[in-house]
Amino acid sequence: MNVQELSQALASTFSSQLQSNVVVQNDVFGEVTIEVLPRDALSVFEKLRDDAALQFDQLIDVCGVDYSEYGSVEWATESASATGFSRGVEPATGARLRFGDDIESTESGRLRFASVYHLMSVTHNHRLRVRVYCESEAVPVVPSVIDIWPVANWFEREAFDLYGIIYEGHPDLRRILTDYGFVGHPFRKDFPLIGHVEMKYDEEQKRVVYQPVSIEPRVLVPRVIRDDGRFDGPVENVEPDTAAESTDA
Repeated sequence: MNVQELSQALASTFSSQLQSNVVVQNDVFGEVTIEVLPRDALSVFEKLRDDAALQFDQLIDVCGVDYSEYGSVEWATESASATGFSRGVEPATGARLRFGDDIESTESGRLRFASVYHLMSVTHNHRLRVRVYCESEAVPVVPSVIDIWPVANWFEREAFDLYGIIYEGHPDLRRILTDYGFVGHPFRKDFPLIGHVEMKYDEEQKRVVYQPVSIEPRVLVPRVIRDDGRFDGPVENVEPDTAAESTDA
């Protein structure tokens, strides 16, 4: 089953439950991404696992995404060289947040948080990406899939820790990478690069204490991708003197 056939099978199986069904295919790879609502997620996932024509029996990964500032010009890469580095001093949007900055979505109609699932069918040797948007930005919630794929346990805890996405029904949803007393969720776009608090060892109290950060914030220059020829193919049929002259130039 190729990606086009997989996309058609998904469309016929789930009908109106799919919010989108997108196929991306080129000479290197092909992939299918579908979107479902949180209320339909568990029924869709169960059928993806159990349907004989699909059999997505393996959950490879679950990750969170923060789509705020998605598509912002501040993150331009290939075409950014012509605009100079003044963007690092006078940013046009909040894509590079400083401490205390407010965040705004740059693309109307897009929900901010999503949980993304990567599935694999060992039987049919095909893969699928499923995206479930959280309907609330203030309290992002999606159902836990731990009863369908137990391996989701740590994946969902990681997304909760880093993005603050709540997986309803998870039996032990707590932080897994940051400290228990950590403030905020560090992969959210509005989380400052310097953090909220810092810790140090207090000689008088003889223990580690937390305090507000004392680091001066600095604006980062956006990453720019430049084609400098390092990955070009080897030069053929060039005389040694000519090659040396081109190098010196």
